[in-house]
Amino acid sequence: MAFTETGFPGLLIYEPKVFGDHRGYFFESYNAAVFAAANIHYQFIQDNQARSGYGVVRGLHYQLAPFAQTKLVRALEGRILDVVVDCRKKSPSFGKVFSIELTAENKKQLLVPKGFAHGYSVLSETAEVLYKCDALYNKEAEAGVFFKDPALAIDWKVPEEAMLISDKDKVLPLFAEVDHLFELDL
Repeated sequence: MAFTETGFPGLLIYEPKVFGDHRGYFFESYNAAVFAAANIHYQFIQDNQARSGYGVVRGLHYQLAPFAQTKLVRALEGRILDVVVDCRKKSPSFGKVFSIELTAENKKQLLVPKGFAHGYSVLSETAEVLYKCDALYNKEAEAGVFFKDPALAIDWKVPEEAMLISDKDKVLPLFAEVDHLFELDL
């Protein structure tokens, strides 16, 4: 099965079928027909790619409606710990954290629906991350949750003294301070 449920409504792990031999490997990193066959219907319209060094922590970010984004995240190079927090009111997993290691080797991807705060930490010397989005980026719609919120207790798998954080991410509000405008929508 290409898709694995996480226990968080709509949050799925996608594992594409990889064909390998002595020459290397081939796989379809995204195929709309495969997603449609699993009753997953998103129209991705923007790809974002980032390269970072060890210890970089990005997030936890999301965009407010009507610019909220569903993301399909994967590591092209290296290893990341991909982390999400469910910000959808009335979701059985509201306020809960899910994390997964995405690597160039395991080729796993995380399908993150609208209503999740998303971030990742770089666990390898460098990592290159690609994520597809179903809505365009809008600077005025930027929002987020503080990555070190004690109530969330996220283990980013990077020692605090090695963390590299943007100034913007250092001042994001705690989860309890955010007006959660998302509803569970499946």
